Amino acid sequence: MKNAFDCDGARVPLIWNHDHDDPSKVLGHADLSLKNSGVWADCFFNDTENGQIGNVIVQHGDVVGLSIYANHLKQNRQTGEVSHGEIKEVSLVLAGANPGAFIEQVLQHSDEDDIGVFVNMEPEFELFHGDDEEDEEALVHAEDAEEADDKKKESEGKKPMADNKERTVQDVIDEMTEEQKNVMYALIGQAIENERNGGEAEHSDEYDDEEDEIVKHNVFDNDAAKGGNYLSHSDMEAIFRDAKRLGSLREAVNEHLDGGVLAHTGTVPTTGMDVAVGEQDYGVNDISMLLPEYHNLNNPPEFIGRNMTWVAKVMAGVKKSPFSRVRSTYANITEDEARAKGYIKGHQKKEEVFTTLKRTTDPQTIYKKQKLDRDDILDITDFDLVAWLKGEMRTMLDEEKARAILIGDGRPADSEDKIQETHIRPIVKDVPLFNIKKVITIDPEEAAEAKDEASYTAKQYIKEALRARKDYKGSGNPTFFTTEDVLTEMLLIEDEIGHRMYKTEAELATALRVKDIVTVEPMEGYKIDGNDLIGVIVNLADYNVGADKGGETTLFDDFDIDYNQYKYLMECRMSGALVKPFSAITLVKAAG
Repeated sequence: MKNAFDCDGARVPLIWNHDHDDPSKVLGHADLSLKNSGVWADCFFNDTENGQIGNVIVQHGDVVGLSIYANHLKQNRQTGEVSHGEIKEVSLVLAGANPGAFIEQVLQHSDEDDIGVFVNMEPEFELFHGDDEEDEEALVHAEDAEEADDKKKESEGKKPMADNKERTVQDVIDEMTEEQKNVMYALIGQAIENERNGGEAEHSDEYDDEEDEIVKHNVFDNDAAKGGNYLSHSDMEAIFRDAKRLGSLREAVNEHLDGGVLAHTGTVPTTGMDVAVGEQDYGVNDISMLLPEYHNLNNPPEFIGRNMTWVAKVMAGVKKSPFSRVRSTYANITEDEARAKGYIKGHQKKEEVFTTLKRTTDPQTIYKKQKLDRDDILDITDFDLVAWLKGEMRTMLDEEKARAILIGDGRPADSEDKIQETHIRPIVKDVPLFNIKKVITIDPEEAAEAKDEASYTAKQYIKEALRARKDYKGSGNPTFFTTEDVLTEMLLIEDEIGHRMYKTEAELATALRVKDIVTVEPMEGYKIDGNDLIGVIVNLADYNVGADKGGETTLFDDFDIDYNQYKYLMECRMSGALVKPFSAITLVKAAG
Protein backbone atom coordinates (compact mmCIF):
# COMPACT_ATOMS: atom_id res chain seq x y z
CA MET A 1 0.00 0.00 0.00
CA LYS A 2 1.09 3.55 -0.57
CA ASN A 3 3.46 4.89 2.15
CA ALA A 4 3.62 1.46 3.76
CA PHE A 5 7.36 1.94 4.30
CA ASP A 6 7.86 4.88 6.66
CA CYS A 7 11.48 5.35 5.68
CA ASP A 8 11.78 8.95 4.53
CA GLY A 9 15.30 10.14 5.40
CA ALA A 10 16.51 6.70 6.57
CA ARG A 11 20.00 5.43 5.70
CA VAL A 12 20.51 1.70 5.10
CA PRO A 13 23.44 -0.41 3.77
CA LEU A 14 23.90 -0.95 0.04
CA ILE A 15 24.60 -4.71 -0.35
CA TRP A 16 25.58 -6.99 -3.23
CA ASN A 17 22.87 -9.57 -3.96
CA HIS A 18 21.51 -9.66 -0.36
CA ASP A 19 24.72 -11.27 0.93
CA HIS A 20 24.59 -10.69 4.70
CA ASP A 21 27.33 -13.18 5.62
CA ASP A 22 30.32 -11.27 4.24
CA PRO A 23 31.12 -7.69 5.40
CA SER A 24 33.06 -7.14 2.18
CA LYS A 25 29.76 -7.35 0.26
CA VAL A 26 28.68 -4.01 1.78
CA LEU A 27 29.20 -1.71 -1.21
CA GLY A 28 28.11 1.56 0.42
CA HIS A 29 24.85 3.06 1.71
CA ALA A 30 21.44 4.24 0.48
CA ASP A 31 19.48 7.29 1.66
CA LEU A 32 15.77 6.52 1.35
CA SER A 33 13.04 9.02 0.48
CA LEU A 34 9.31 8.81 -0.27
CA LYS A 35 7.85 10.10 -3.53
CA ASN A 36 4.44 9.82 -5.11
CA SER A 37 5.61 6.97 -7.30
CA GLY A 38 6.99 4.98 -4.38
CA VAL A 39 10.23 4.59 -2.42
CA TRP A 40 13.40 6.08 -3.89
CA ALA A 41 17.00 5.76 -2.78
CA ASP A 42 20.13 7.84 -3.33
CA CYS A 43 22.89 5.20 -3.35
CA PHE A 44 26.57 5.92 -2.69
CA PHE A 45 29.49 3.51 -3.19
CA ASN A 46 32.33 3.32 -0.64
CA ASP A 47 36.07 3.25 -1.40
CA THR A 48 36.51 -0.53 -0.85
CA GLU A 49 37.52 -2.80 -3.71
CA ASN A 50 34.02 -4.26 -3.97
CA GLY A 51 32.47 -0.81 -3.71
CA GLN A 52 34.49 0.43 -6.66
CA ILE A 53 33.63 -2.72 -8.64
CA GLY A 54 29.98 -1.88 -8.04
CA ASN A 55 30.71 1.69 -9.13
CA VAL A 56 32.12 0.50 -12.46
CA ILE A 57 29.44 -2.07 -13.34
CA VAL A 58 26.64 0.40 -12.59
CA GLN A 59 28.25 3.17 -14.66
CA HIS A 60 28.79 0.72 -17.50
CA GLY A 61 25.16 -0.43 -17.36
CA ASP A 62 26.07 -4.06 -16.60
CA VAL A 63 23.71 -4.21 -13.61
CA VAL A 64 20.38 -2.36 -13.64
CA GLY A 65 18.37 -4.30 -11.04
CA LEU A 66 17.65 -3.35 -7.43
CA SER A 67 16.01 -5.14 -4.54
CA ILE A 68 15.22 -4.43 -0.89
CA TYR A 69 15.14 -6.48 2.29
CA ALA A 70 12.36 -5.53 4.72
CA ASN A 71 10.88 -6.81 7.97
CA HIS A 72 8.27 -6.03 10.65
CA LEU A 73 5.69 -6.35 7.90
CA LYS A 74 2.08 -5.71 8.87
CA GLN A 75 -0.13 -7.59 6.44
CA ASN A 76 -3.87 -7.92 5.91
CA ARG A 77 -4.69 -11.61 6.32
CA GLN A 78 -7.55 -11.43 3.82
CA THR A 79 -6.08 -9.38 0.97
CA GLY A 80 -2.36 -9.93 1.54
CA GLU A 81 -1.72 -6.18 1.33
CA VAL A 82 1.15 -4.81 3.38
CA SER A 83 0.39 -1.62 5.28
CA HIS A 84 3.61 -1.27 7.26
CA GLY A 85 7.24 -2.43 7.05
CA GLU A 86 10.83 -1.38 7.70
CA ILE A 87 13.44 -1.45 4.91
CA LYS A 88 16.73 -2.81 6.28
CA GLU A 89 18.92 -2.82 3.16
CA VAL A 90 19.06 -2.15 -0.56
CA SER A 91 20.89 -4.57 -2.86
CA LEU A 92 22.29 -4.51 -6.35
CA VAL A 93 21.01 -7.66 -8.07
CA LEU A 94 21.56 -9.28 -11.43
CA ALA A 95 17.81 -9.52 -12.10
CA GLY A 96 15.08 -7.80 -10.13
CA ALA A 97 11.71 -9.55 -9.76
CA ASN A 98 9.75 -6.32 -10.07
CA PRO A 99 10.20 -4.34 -13.30
CA GLY A 100 9.62 -1.21 -11.22
CA ALA A 101 12.85 -1.81 -9.31
CA PHE A 102 15.58 -0.34 -11.48
CA ILE A 103 18.42 2.19 -11.56
CA GLU A 104 16.93 5.44 -12.79
CA GLN A 105 20.00 7.61 -13.10
CA VAL A 106 23.80 7.36 -12.71
CA LEU A 107 25.78 10.51 -11.95
CA GLN A 108 29.59 10.74 -11.78
CA HIS A 109 30.85 13.61 -9.63
CA SER A 110 34.04 15.57 -10.19
CA ASP A 111 37.42 14.10 -9.23
CA GLU A 112 37.74 16.19 -6.08
CA ASP A 113 34.38 14.99 -4.81
CA ASP A 114 34.68 11.88 -2.63
CA ILE A 115 31.02 10.91 -2.83
CA GLY A 116 31.43 8.45 -5.76
CA VAL A 117 28.45 7.32 -7.86
CA PHE A 118 24.94 8.67 -7.27
CA VAL A 119 22.03 6.33 -7.98
CA ASN A 120 18.27 6.84 -7.97
CA MET A 121 16.03 3.83 -7.95
CA GLU A 122 12.62 2.42 -7.23
CA PRO A 123 13.05 -0.59 -4.92
CA GLU A 124 11.92 -4.08 -5.76
CA PHE A 125 8.91 -3.70 -3.47
CA GLU A 126 6.56 -1.64 -5.65
CA LEU A 127 3.38 -0.62 -3.79
CA PHE A 128 0.54 1.31 -5.44
CA HIS A 129 -3.23 1.41 -5.93
CA GLY A 130 -4.53 1.08 -9.50
CA ASP A 131 -7.71 2.47 -10.97
CA ASP A 132 -9.08 -0.96 -11.80
CA GLU A 133 -8.82 -4.50 -10.56
CA GLU A 134 -6.19 -5.53 -13.13
CA ASP A 135 -3.68 -3.00 -11.81
CA GLU A 136 -3.93 -4.05 -8.18
CA GLU A 137 -1.19 -6.33 -6.96
CA ALA A 138 0.10 -7.43 -3.57
CA LEU A 139 3.66 -7.41 -2.29
CA VAL A 140 6.09 -8.92 -4.87
CA HIS A 141 9.27 -10.39 -3.47
CA ALA A 142 10.65 -13.10 -5.74
CA GLU A 143 14.11 -14.58 -6.10
CA ASP A 144 14.44 -13.72 -9.77
CA ALA A 145 12.65 -12.30 -12.80
CA GLU A 146 11.56 -15.74 -13.98
CA GLU A 147 9.49 -16.31 -10.82
CA ALA A 148 7.92 -12.90 -11.22
CA ASP A 149 6.97 -13.82 -14.77
CA ASP A 150 5.28 -16.97 -13.45
CA LYS A 151 3.26 -14.85 -11.06
CA LYS A 152 2.21 -12.64 -13.98
CA LYS A 153 1.01 -15.74 -15.83
CA GLU A 154 -0.98 -16.79 -12.79
CA SER A 155 -2.68 -13.39 -12.60
CA GLU A 156 -3.70 -13.86 -16.25
CA GLY A 157 -5.20 -17.27 -15.48
CA LYS A 158 -2.41 -19.24 -17.18
CA LYS A 159 -1.02 -22.43 -15.71
CA PRO A 160 2.77 -22.76 -15.52
CA MET A 161 2.69 -26.39 -16.67
CA ALA A 162 0.59 -28.88 -18.62
CA ASP A 163 -2.27 -30.55 -16.76
CA ASN A 164 -1.14 -34.01 -17.82
CA LYS A 165 2.34 -33.64 -16.27
CA GLU A 166 2.88 -35.09 -12.79
CA ARG A 167 2.83 -32.14 -10.43
CA THR A 168 5.25 -31.61 -7.56
CA VAL A 169 4.79 -29.64 -4.33
CA GLN A 170 6.59 -26.70 -5.91
CA ASP A 171 4.32 -26.83 -8.97
CA VAL A 172 1.23 -26.52 -6.75
CA ILE A 173 2.77 -23.59 -4.89
CA ASP A 174 3.67 -21.86 -8.16
CA GLU A 175 0.03 -22.03 -9.25
CA MET A 176 -1.18 -20.25 -6.10
CA THR A 177 -2.18 -16.63 -6.19
CA GLU A 178 -0.23 -14.22 -4.06
CA GLU A 179 -3.11 -14.10 -1.59
CA GLN A 180 -3.17 -17.90 -1.28
CA LYS A 181 0.58 -18.01 -0.74
CA ASN A 182 0.36 -15.40 2.04
CA VAL A 183 -2.32 -17.45 3.78
CA MET A 184 -0.16 -20.56 3.46
CA TYR A 185 2.90 -18.76 4.86
CA ALA A 186 0.85 -17.52 7.79
CA LEU A 187 -0.46 -21.03 8.54
CA ILE A 188 2.98 -22.60 8.42
CA GLY A 189 4.41 -19.81 10.54
CA GLN A 190 1.69 -20.47 13.12
CA ALA A 191 2.45 -24.22 12.96
CA ILE A 192 6.10 -23.51 13.66
CA GLU A 193 5.21 -21.37 16.67
CA ASN A 194 2.89 -24.12 17.91
CA GLU A 195 5.73 -26.66 17.57
CA ARG A 196 8.04 -24.50 19.65
CA ASN A 197 5.35 -23.92 22.28
CA GLY A 198 4.59 -27.62 22.73
CA GLY A 199 1.51 -27.60 20.53
CA GLU A 200 -0.20 -24.56 22.12
CA ALA A 201 -0.90 -21.67 19.80
CA GLU A 202 0.66 -18.36 20.71
CA HIS A 203 -1.41 -15.44 19.42
CA SER A 204 -0.07 -12.00 18.82
CA ASP A 205 -1.86 -9.10 20.44
CA GLU A 206 -0.40 -6.62 17.96
CA TYR A 207 -3.35 -5.85 15.68
CA ASP A 208 -4.57 -2.57 14.24
CA ASP A 209 -8.05 -4.02 13.74
CA GLU A 210 -9.75 -7.36 13.19
CA GLU A 211 -8.09 -7.88 9.80
CA ASP A 212 -4.53 -6.52 10.23
CA GLU A 213 -1.93 -8.79 11.80
CA ILE A 214 1.74 -8.27 12.54
CA VAL A 215 3.54 -10.67 10.18
CA LYS A 216 6.86 -11.52 11.79
CA HIS A 217 9.31 -12.65 9.16
CA ASN A 218 12.70 -11.93 7.66
CA VAL A 219 15.68 -13.27 9.58
CA PHE A 220 17.64 -10.16 8.55
CA ASP A 221 16.07 -8.37 11.52
CA ASN A 222 18.33 -8.46 14.61
CA ASP A 223 16.25 -6.20 16.84
CA ALA A 224 16.40 -8.30 20.01
CA ALA A 225 14.04 -6.05 21.93
CA LYS A 226 11.16 -7.05 19.68
CA GLY A 227 11.77 -10.81 20.26
CA GLY A 228 9.60 -13.41 18.59
CA ASN A 229 10.18 -15.68 15.64
CA TYR A 230 11.28 -14.56 12.19
CA LEU A 231 10.64 -16.39 8.96
CA SER A 232 12.00 -15.20 5.63
CA HIS A 233 10.81 -15.91 2.11
CA SER A 234 14.07 -17.79 1.42
CA ASP A 235 13.43 -19.94 4.51
CA MET A 236 10.04 -20.89 3.13
CA GLU A 237 11.53 -21.87 -0.23
CA ALA A 238 14.13 -24.02 1.52
CA ILE A 239 11.36 -25.80 3.45
CA PHE A 240 9.40 -26.54 0.28
CA ARG A 241 12.51 -27.81 -1.52
CA ASP A 242 13.10 -30.23 1.34
CA ALA A 243 9.41 -31.19 1.38
CA LYS A 244 9.86 -32.52 -2.15
CA ARG A 245 12.96 -34.42 -1.06
CA LEU A 246 11.47 -35.85 2.16
CA GLY A 247 7.95 -36.34 0.79
CA SER A 248 6.29 -34.54 3.71
CA LEU A 249 5.89 -30.87 4.59
CA ARG A 250 5.71 -31.79 8.29
CA GLU A 251 9.06 -33.63 8.11
CA ALA A 252 10.62 -30.69 6.28
CA VAL A 253 9.44 -28.22 8.94
CA ASN A 254 10.63 -30.48 11.77
CA GLU A 255 14.05 -30.92 10.13
CA HIS A 256 14.51 -27.16 9.89
CA LEU A 257 13.32 -26.70 13.46
CA ASP A 258 15.91 -29.22 14.67
CA GLY A 259 18.91 -27.73 12.92
CA GLY A 260 18.07 -26.13 9.61
CA VAL A 261 17.26 -22.62 8.44
CA LEU A 262 14.68 -22.12 11.21
CA ALA A 263 16.88 -23.29 14.07
CA HIS A 264 18.05 -19.72 14.68
CA THR A 265 14.57 -18.21 14.96
CA GLY A 266 13.95 -19.12 18.60
CA THR A 267 14.63 -16.87 21.59
CA VAL A 268 16.21 -17.44 25.00
CA PRO A 269 15.61 -15.18 28.01
CA THR A 270 18.65 -13.35 29.39
CA THR A 271 18.42 -10.78 32.16
CA GLY A 272 14.97 -9.55 31.31
CA MET A 273 15.31 -9.35 27.53
CA ASP A 274 15.10 -11.79 24.64
CA VAL A 275 18.19 -12.49 22.56
CA ALA A 276 18.04 -14.71 19.49
CA VAL A 277 19.61 -18.14 19.93
CA GLY A 278 23.33 -18.03 19.07
CA GLU A 279 23.60 -14.30 19.85
CA GLN A 280 24.79 -12.38 22.90
CA ASP A 281 23.64 -9.22 24.64
CA TYR A 282 27.02 -7.42 24.61
CA GLY A 283 29.63 -6.42 22.06
CA VAL A 284 28.84 -7.74 18.60
CA ASN A 285 25.65 -9.81 18.99
CA ASP A 286 26.53 -12.26 16.19
CA ILE A 287 30.30 -12.10 16.09
CA SER A 288 30.51 -15.42 14.23
CA MET A 289 29.62 -13.51 11.05
CA LEU A 290 32.98 -11.73 11.30
CA LEU A 291 35.11 -14.82 11.83
CA PRO A 292 37.26 -15.95 8.88
CA GLU A 293 36.26 -18.95 6.78
CA TYR A 294 37.56 -22.42 7.69
CA HIS A 295 40.44 -23.68 5.56
CA ASN A 296 40.97 -27.33 4.71
CA LEU A 297 44.37 -28.58 5.83
CA ASN A 298 44.05 -31.82 3.86
CA ASN A 299 42.43 -31.63 0.44
CA PRO A 300 41.20 -34.11 -0.64
CA PRO A 301 40.07 -35.63 2.69
CA GLU A 302 42.45 -38.17 4.19
CA PHE A 303 41.15 -41.71 4.50
CA ILE A 304 41.09 -43.30 7.96
CA GLY A 305 41.95 -46.93 7.29
CA ARG A 306 44.06 -49.88 8.32
CA ASN A 307 47.81 -50.12 7.82
CA MET A 308 48.15 -51.09 4.15
CA THR A 309 51.92 -51.50 3.78
CA TRP A 310 51.60 -55.30 3.87
CA VAL A 311 49.15 -55.26 0.92
CA ALA A 312 51.75 -54.07 -1.59
CA LYS A 313 54.22 -56.72 -0.38
CA VAL A 314 51.66 -59.49 -0.81
CA MET A 315 50.52 -58.39 -4.27
CA ALA A 316 54.11 -57.87 -5.45
CA GLY A 317 55.30 -61.18 -3.99
CA VAL A 318 52.78 -63.62 -5.50
CA LYS A 319 53.43 -65.37 -8.80
CA LYS A 320 51.08 -64.34 -11.63
CA SER A 321 49.93 -66.48 -14.53
CA PRO A 322 47.79 -65.54 -17.57
CA PHE A 323 45.31 -68.34 -16.84
CA SER A 324 42.56 -68.22 -14.21
CA ARG A 325 41.56 -71.92 -14.36
CA VAL A 326 44.63 -73.77 -13.11
CA ARG A 327 45.55 -77.35 -12.28
CA SER A 328 48.46 -78.41 -10.08
CA THR A 329 49.81 -81.96 -10.55
CA TYR A 330 52.32 -83.71 -8.28
CA ALA A 331 54.05 -87.09 -7.96
CA ASN A 332 54.77 -88.24 -4.42
CA ILE A 333 58.22 -89.91 -4.35
CA THR A 334 58.68 -89.80 -0.58
CA GLU A 335 57.30 -93.29 -0.01
CA ASP A 336 59.63 -96.37 0.24
CA GLU A 337 58.14 -97.78 -2.95
CA ALA A 338 59.75 -94.96 -4.90
CA ARG A 339 63.24 -95.55 -3.55
CA ALA A 340 66.01 -97.03 -5.67
CA LYS A 341 66.67 -100.70 -4.90
CA GLY A 342 69.70 -102.94 -4.75
CA TYR A 343 69.98 -105.86 -7.20
CA ILE A 344 70.91 -109.49 -6.33
CA LYS A 345 72.01 -111.69 -9.17
CA GLY A 346 69.33 -114.14 -10.23
CA HIS A 347 66.43 -112.16 -8.68
CA GLN A 348 63.73 -110.32 -10.57
CA LYS A 349 63.90 -106.56 -10.62
CA LYS A 350 60.79 -104.68 -9.27
CA GLU A 351 59.26 -101.58 -10.72
CA GLU A 352 59.02 -98.52 -8.54
CA VAL A 353 55.61 -97.24 -7.43
CA PHE A 354 54.63 -93.64 -6.61
CA THR A 355 51.33 -91.79 -6.40
CA THR A 356 50.22 -88.74 -8.38
CA LEU A 357 48.15 -85.90 -6.99
CA LYS A 358 46.32 -83.03 -8.63
CA ARG A 359 44.28 -79.98 -7.59
CA THR A 360 42.20 -77.60 -9.74
CA THR A 361 41.22 -74.04 -8.86
CA ASP A 362 38.55 -71.94 -10.61
CA PRO A 363 38.33 -68.11 -10.61
CA GLN A 364 35.93 -65.75 -8.85
CA THR A 365 35.06 -62.10 -9.51
CA ILE A 366 35.92 -59.52 -6.82
CA TYR A 367 34.52 -56.02 -7.20
CA LYS A 368 33.95 -52.54 -5.76
CA LYS A 369 31.00 -50.44 -6.94
CA GLN A 370 30.20 -46.75 -6.35
CA LYS A 371 28.05 -43.96 -7.76
CA LEU A 372 28.03 -40.17 -7.60
CA ASP A 373 25.47 -37.52 -8.46
CA ARG A 374 26.68 -35.35 -11.32
CA ASP A 375 25.59 -32.24 -9.39
CA ASP A 376 27.99 -33.15 -6.57
CA ILE A 377 30.86 -33.68 -9.00
CA LEU A 378 30.29 -30.23 -10.50
CA ASP A 379 29.78 -28.47 -7.16
CA ILE A 380 32.92 -29.85 -5.44
CA THR A 381 35.70 -27.77 -6.97
CA ASP A 382 38.39 -27.93 -4.27
CA PHE A 383 39.67 -31.32 -5.46
CA ASP A 384 38.98 -34.01 -8.06
CA LEU A 385 36.18 -35.99 -6.42
CA VAL A 386 36.16 -38.74 -9.05
CA ALA A 387 39.92 -39.38 -8.86
CA TRP A 388 39.71 -39.43 -5.06
CA LEU A 389 36.90 -41.98 -5.14
CA LYS A 390 38.67 -44.18 -7.69
CA GLY A 391 41.78 -44.19 -5.48
CA GLU A 392 39.69 -45.47 -2.55
CA MET A 393 38.15 -48.20 -4.71
CA ARG A 394 41.55 -49.46 -5.90
CA THR A 395 43.05 -49.39 -2.39
CA MET A 396 40.20 -51.37 -0.85
CA LEU A 397 40.07 -53.86 -3.74
CA ASP A 398 43.79 -54.62 -3.41
CA GLU A 399 43.46 -55.03 0.37
CA GLU A 400 40.61 -57.51 -0.09
CA LYS A 401 42.61 -59.58 -2.57
CA ALA A 402 45.66 -59.65 -0.27
CA ARG A 403 43.52 -60.56 2.74
CA ALA A 404 41.87 -63.41 0.80
CA ILE A 405 45.30 -64.76 -0.18
CA LEU A 406 46.75 -64.76 3.34
CA ILE A 407 43.86 -65.50 5.72
CA GLY A 408 40.54 -65.36 3.79
CA ASP A 409 38.01 -62.54 3.79
CA GLY A 410 36.55 -63.50 7.18
CA ARG A 411 32.91 -63.37 6.05
CA PRO A 412 30.53 -66.22 7.02
CA ALA A 413 30.33 -69.13 4.60
CA ASP A 414 26.69 -68.31 3.73
CA SER A 415 27.36 -64.61 2.97
CA GLU A 416 26.57 -63.68 -0.63
CA ASP A 417 29.57 -61.32 -0.58
CA LYS A 418 32.06 -63.99 0.50
CA ILE A 419 35.16 -64.68 -1.57
CA GLN A 420 34.93 -68.45 -1.77
CA GLU A 421 37.97 -70.26 -0.35
CA THR A 422 37.89 -72.85 -3.14
CA HIS A 423 38.60 -70.07 -5.67
CA ILE A 424 41.15 -68.01 -3.74
CA ARG A 425 42.64 -70.44 -1.25
CA PRO A 426 43.82 -68.80 2.03
CA ILE A 427 47.35 -69.86 2.90
CA VAL A 428 46.66 -70.31 6.62
CA LYS A 429 43.69 -72.61 5.89
CA ASP A 430 45.24 -74.70 3.11
CA VAL A 431 45.43 -78.47 3.32
CA PRO A 432 48.42 -80.21 5.02
CA LEU A 433 50.02 -81.09 1.67
CA PHE A 434 50.74 -77.37 1.14
CA ASN A 435 50.49 -75.82 4.59
CA ILE A 436 52.32 -77.09 7.68
CA LYS A 437 50.20 -76.21 10.70
CA LYS A 438 52.15 -75.92 13.95
CA VAL A 439 50.03 -75.74 17.13
CA ILE A 440 51.99 -74.15 19.99
CA THR A 441 50.87 -75.17 23.47
CA ILE A 442 51.90 -72.94 26.36
CA ASP A 443 52.18 -74.66 29.73
CA PRO A 444 50.30 -72.35 32.13
CA GLU A 445 52.38 -73.45 35.15
CA GLU A 446 55.68 -72.76 33.40
CA ALA A 447 54.37 -69.45 32.12
CA ALA A 448 53.25 -68.45 35.63
CA GLU A 449 56.67 -69.32 37.07
CA ALA A 450 58.49 -67.31 34.40
CA LYS A 451 59.80 -63.89 35.30
CA ASP A 452 57.89 -62.33 32.38
CA GLU A 453 54.96 -64.42 31.10
CA ALA A 454 54.68 -62.50 27.79
CA SER A 455 58.40 -62.85 27.16
CA TYR A 456 58.23 -66.56 27.95
CA THR A 457 55.38 -67.04 25.45
CA ALA A 458 57.24 -65.12 22.72
CA LYS A 459 60.29 -67.35 23.23
CA GLN A 460 58.12 -70.44 22.69
CA TYR A 461 56.82 -68.97 19.42
CA ILE A 462 60.39 -68.57 18.14
CA LYS A 463 61.45 -72.06 19.23
CA GLU A 464 58.48 -73.80 17.60
CA ALA A 465 58.85 -71.76 14.40
CA LEU A 466 62.46 -72.93 14.12
CA ARG A 467 61.50 -76.55 14.82
CA ALA A 468 58.85 -76.45 12.08
CA ARG A 469 61.42 -75.40 9.46
CA LYS A 470 62.61 -78.98 9.06
CA ASP A 471 59.40 -79.80 7.12
CA TYR A 472 59.48 -76.66 4.98
CA LYS A 473 59.89 -77.38 1.23
CA GLY A 474 59.16 -73.90 -0.12
CA SER A 475 61.29 -71.78 -2.41
CA GLY A 476 64.21 -69.78 -1.06
CA ASN A 477 64.05 -67.67 2.08
CA PRO A 478 60.43 -67.05 3.23
CA THR A 479 58.77 -64.06 4.94
CA PHE A 480 57.13 -64.09 8.38
CA PHE A 481 53.67 -62.44 8.32
CA THR A 482 52.44 -61.73 11.85
CA THR A 483 50.78 -59.11 14.09
CA GLU A 484 52.21 -56.03 15.78
CA ASP A 485 51.58 -57.56 19.21
CA VAL A 486 53.55 -60.73 18.44
CA LEU A 487 56.41 -58.76 16.86
CA THR A 488 56.56 -56.39 19.84
CA GLU A 489 56.73 -59.21 22.41
CA MET A 490 59.50 -60.93 20.44
CA LEU A 491 61.53 -57.71 20.26
CA LEU A 492 61.10 -57.18 24.03
CA ILE A 493 62.64 -60.54 24.96
CA GLU A 494 65.53 -59.97 27.40
CA ASP A 495 68.42 -62.12 28.50
CA GLU A 496 69.26 -62.98 32.10
CA ILE A 497 70.84 -59.59 32.81
CA GLY A 498 68.04 -57.49 31.25
CA HIS A 499 69.50 -56.78 27.82
CA ARG A 500 67.27 -57.06 24.77
CA MET A 501 68.19 -60.14 22.76
CA TYR A 502 67.01 -58.70 19.43
CA LYS A 503 67.66 -55.00 19.05
CA THR A 504 66.22 -54.73 15.51
CA GLU A 505 63.71 -56.51 13.32
CA ALA A 506 66.57 -57.66 11.11
CA GLU A 507 68.22 -59.47 14.05
CA LEU A 508 64.91 -61.15 14.93
CA ALA A 509 64.36 -62.15 11.27
CA THR A 510 67.80 -63.79 11.24
CA ALA A 511 66.94 -65.71 14.41
CA LEU A 512 63.68 -66.93 12.81
CA ARG A 513 65.48 -67.86 9.58
CA VAL A 514 63.25 -65.60 7.47
CA LYS A 515 64.03 -62.86 4.97
CA ASP A 516 61.93 -60.20 6.70
CA ILE A 517 58.96 -59.68 9.03
CA VAL A 518 55.72 -58.02 7.84
CA THR A 519 52.89 -57.06 10.19
CA VAL A 520 49.30 -57.61 8.99
CA GLU A 521 46.59 -55.71 10.84
CA PRO A 522 43.67 -58.01 9.82
CA MET A 523 45.49 -60.88 11.59
CA GLU A 524 44.80 -59.24 14.96
CA GLY A 525 42.42 -61.50 16.90
CA TYR A 526 42.10 -63.98 14.00
CA LYS A 527 41.36 -67.58 14.98
CA ILE A 528 41.71 -70.89 13.15
CA ASP A 529 39.61 -73.74 14.57
CA GLY A 530 39.38 -71.81 17.84
CA ASN A 531 43.15 -71.25 18.12
CA ASP A 532 44.83 -67.84 18.00
CA LEU A 533 46.76 -67.17 14.79
CA ILE A 534 50.38 -66.21 15.54
CA GLY A 535 51.60 -65.85 11.96
CA VAL A 536 52.52 -67.60 8.74
CA ILE A 537 55.95 -68.24 7.22
CA VAL A 538 55.77 -68.40 3.43
CA ASN A 539 57.54 -67.39 0.25
CA LEU A 540 54.74 -65.82 -1.82
CA ALA A 541 56.51 -66.86 -5.02
CA ASP A 542 54.99 -70.29 -4.27
CA TYR A 543 51.46 -68.82 -4.44
CA ASN A 544 49.97 -68.48 -7.94
CA VAL A 545 47.40 -65.81 -8.85
CA GLY A 546 45.75 -66.52 -12.20
CA ALA A 547 43.76 -64.13 -14.36
CA ASP A 548 42.71 -64.53 -18.00
CA LYS A 549 43.15 -61.67 -20.43
CA GLY A 550 40.44 -59.19 -19.54
CA GLY A 551 40.15 -60.57 -16.01
CA GLU A 552 42.80 -58.27 -14.60
CA THR A 553 41.71 -55.31 -12.47
CA THR A 554 39.59 -53.07 -14.71
CA LEU A 555 37.57 -49.88 -14.11
CA PHE A 556 34.20 -49.37 -15.79
CA ASP A 557 32.16 -46.17 -15.63
CA ASP A 558 28.73 -45.30 -16.98
CA PHE A 559 26.22 -42.45 -16.83
CA ASP A 560 22.59 -42.95 -15.79
CA ILE A 561 20.55 -40.35 -17.68
CA ASP A 562 17.37 -41.00 -15.68
CA TYR A 563 19.00 -40.27 -12.32
CA ASN A 564 21.81 -37.96 -13.50
CA GLN A 565 24.39 -40.18 -11.83
CA TYR A 566 27.83 -41.49 -12.72
CA LYS A 567 28.38 -45.13 -11.75
CA TYR A 568 31.77 -46.77 -11.28
CA LEU A 569 32.72 -50.45 -11.13
CA MET A 570 36.21 -51.79 -10.43
CA GLU A 571 36.59 -55.54 -10.59
CA CYS A 572 38.90 -58.43 -11.35
CA ARG A 573 38.36 -62.15 -11.96
CA MET A 574 41.09 -64.30 -10.49
CA SER A 575 42.04 -67.56 -8.84
CA GLY A 576 44.70 -68.16 -6.23
CA ALA A 577 46.40 -71.12 -4.53
CA LEU A 578 49.71 -72.43 -3.23
CA VAL A 579 51.29 -74.51 -5.98
CA LYS A 580 54.22 -76.06 -4.14
CA PRO A 581 53.74 -78.69 -1.40
CA PHE A 582 54.88 -77.89 2.14
CA SER A 583 55.58 -74.29 1.17
CA ALA A 584 53.95 -72.55 4.18
CA ILE A 585 54.16 -72.85 7.97
CA THR A 586 51.16 -71.58 9.94
CA LEU A 587 51.76 -70.97 13.66
CA VAL A 588 48.77 -70.99 16.01
CA LYS A 589 48.50 -70.85 19.80
CA ALA A 590 46.34 -73.57 21.34
CA ALA A 591 43.20 -72.26 23.01
CA GLY A 592 43.30 -72.14 26.80
